Amino acid sequence: MRSFWRLLGYLRNYRSQVVLNIVSNLLTALFTAIAIPLLQPFLELLFDRKALITEAPAAGFSFKNISDYFGYTVSRLIVEQGKEAALVYVCIWIVGVFFLKNLFRYLSLFFMAPVRNGIIRDLRGQLFAKLLVLPLSYFSEERKGDLMSRITADVQEVEWSILNVLEAVFREPLIITGALGIMLYISPQLTMFVFALMLFTGFVIGGIGRRLKRSSLDVQERLGSLVSIIEEALGGLRIIKGFNAEGYQRNKFGRENEAYRHTLTRLLWRRDLSSPLSEFLGIGVVAVLLWFGSRLVFSGQMGAETFLTFIFAFYNVIEPAKKLSRAVYDIQKGIAAMQRVEVVLDAPLGIQEAAQPQPPATFQTAIEYRHVGFAYNDTEGPVLQDVNLFIPKGRVVALVGASGAGKSTIADLLPRFYEVQSGGIFIDGVDIRQMSLKNLRSLMGIVSQEAILFNDTIYNNIVFGMEGATPEDVERAARIAHAHEFIMATENGYQTNIGDRGLKLSGGQRQRLTIARAILKNPAILILDEATSALDTESEKLVQQALEELMKNRTAIVIAHRLSTIRHADEIIVMHRGRIVQRGTHEELSRLEGEYRKLTGG
Repeated sequence: MRSFWRLLGYLRNYRSQVVLNIVSNLLTALFTAIAIPLLQPFLELLFDRKALITEAPAAGFSFKNISDYFGYTVSRLIVEQGKEAALVYVCIWIVGVFFLKNLFRYLSLFFMAPVRNGIIRDLRGQLFAKLLVLPLSYFSEERKGDLMSRITADVQEVEWSILNVLEAVFREPLIITGALGIMLYISPQLTMFVFALMLFTGFVIGGIGRRLKRSSLDVQERLGSLVSIIEEALGGLRIIKGFNAEGYQRNKFGRENEAYRHTLTRLLWRRDLSSPLSEFLGIGVVAVLLWFGSRLVFSGQMGAETFLTFIFAFYNVIEPAKKLSRAVYDIQKGIAAMQRVEVVLDAPLGIQEAAQPQPPATFQTAIEYRHVGFAYNDTEGPVLQDVNLFIPKGRVVALVGASGAGKSTIADLLPRFYEVQSGGIFIDGVDIRQMSLKNLRSLMGIVSQEAILFNDTIYNNIVFGMEGATPEDVERAARIAHAHEFIMATENGYQTNIGDRGLKLSGGQRQRLTIARAILKNPAILILDEATSALDTESEKLVQQALEELMKNRTAIVIAHRLSTIRHADEIIVMHRGRIVQRGTHEELSRLEGEYRKLTGG
C-alpha cells in the first residue's frame, strides 16, 4: 500500500478542491443517513403501530431526535389533513432528501475531477522529468518501448484504477458508518450478527484482490514488451523490409500480442468476478438476515416496522460495500501499474550534482584527463584504462582507433553523460564532478555521428534549447554549415517541418542542421563524433571547410575515421583497447610504425 499512500501525497497540491470534495461527501453521507430514520415513524404511524405524537420532542441532534421530530410532524399532518395528505408530504420529503443526497454526490465528483486529472498530469510530468535526468547508462539497460509504456499506459491505468475510484474510497466508508450507526441504534444484536457475516465476505473478496494485483503487474509488463516491439519495428522499417523480415516481425509481435491477450483475459475474469461475487455474497447475507430477523419479529423481540427499517438501513450498507469492494479490486490493479512507474521515479540518478558547485562557468586554460578508467558494466571489462590527456585551450585533438577502442567514451565522459570510475577529468584545474551539470554542458557543443533531430521546424531544430537567438543568428549559423541553400529550397524555408527524426531530409542535410545547431551555440568546447560520416563527398568538403573555420582558436575533440577530418588536428591520439598507444601530429605518426599507420593504410 506504500504506492497508494504515495499517490495520495499528490493531493496536497489541490487542497481547496479536496476540502470541497470532503464536505460534499460528508453531506452526501449525512443525507443518506437522514433518509433512513424517516422510514420507521412513517410505517409506525401509517399502520397504526404507534400512537400519534402530540408533543414536540426536546431539541438536539441524534437519530432518536430526528425520528421523534419526524413522527411529531407526521402526526400533526395526519390529525390536520388525514393519512393520504401525510403520505404525499412524506413522499415529497423523501424525494427532497434524496435530491440533496445526489446533488452533493455530484458535487463531490465535480470537485474531484480536476484533482484526478491534475494528479495524473503531475505524475506524468514528474516521470518525464526523471527520464530526462537519468544517466545514459540507465537507458542502455532498459527497453525504450517499455519506458514509453510506463509513461503512457501505466500512468493511465493509475488514473482509471485508483483515482477513478478514489471517490468511493472516501465516500462509501462514511455512508457505511452512518448506516451501521443507525443499525446499531435499531438493534445491536442484529447488527453484530450482520457484521460477522460481512467480515467473512470481506475475507473472501480480499483474497481475490491480492491475486488481482499480481495478475495486473504481469499485464503491464506484457504491454511494455508489446510497445517495445512496436517502437523497434517502426524505427527499423527500412531493415525489416530490406531483409524481407516482415513475417518474422509479424510472428514475434503475434506471440507477444497473444500472451498479452491471455494474461489480460485472466485479469478481467478475476476483476469482473468482483461485482457478481459481492452481490451473491450480499444476497446470501440478506437471506440469513431475513431468516434471523424474522425469528426476532415472530418472537416479539422486534416490531415488523423496525425490522423493515433495519433492512432499509442494511441496503444502504450493501450498495456502498459493493462499490467499495470493486474499488479495492481496482486499486490493487492500479497499484501494480504505480509500482512500475515508481521503478523509474526511484531509479538512482547515478550522476549526482555537487552539493556546492564550483566555477568556472567559462573555459580559460585546459582540459585534463588524469588516470581515467571506465567500464560500462562488470561483465565486459574496462573500456578505458589509465587514460591521461592534456588539451590546452584552442587546441584541436583528434581521437582515432578501431571500433570499440574507447574514442566515443572519452568524449562522453567530458559532459558527464557517464561518470568516471577512476581518476578524474578537470577543466581549468576543477574536477568536473564539482561543477553543476548545467554550467559544464553550457561550455560544450556536440555533433554526434547520428544526426539527432526532432519532429519540428528547421528553425526550432537549430535553435533547440537556446534562448535569445534571433532569425539572423540562425541564418548565419546555417550559412556557415552550408545548410541555408537547401533550407530555402524547402516548402516553407526555416519553418518547414522535417518529420520524425528529420526523415524528410537526406542524411547530409540532417547532419548539416546539427552542425548549424552547434555553430549557433558558439561553445567554448566542441565535441565532433564522426560529424561528417553521413555526408556525401561534396557536402563533406563544404562542411569540413566550415568546421575548420569554426574550430579556429577553439578547443575541439574530434572523433573520426576519415583522414581528411583529422589531418590538420594539432594532436592525434591513437586508441587501442582502451589505452592511448600513440600521439602526435599526422606527419609525425605517419613516419612511425604502429597502430596509426594500420588505420590510415600507410
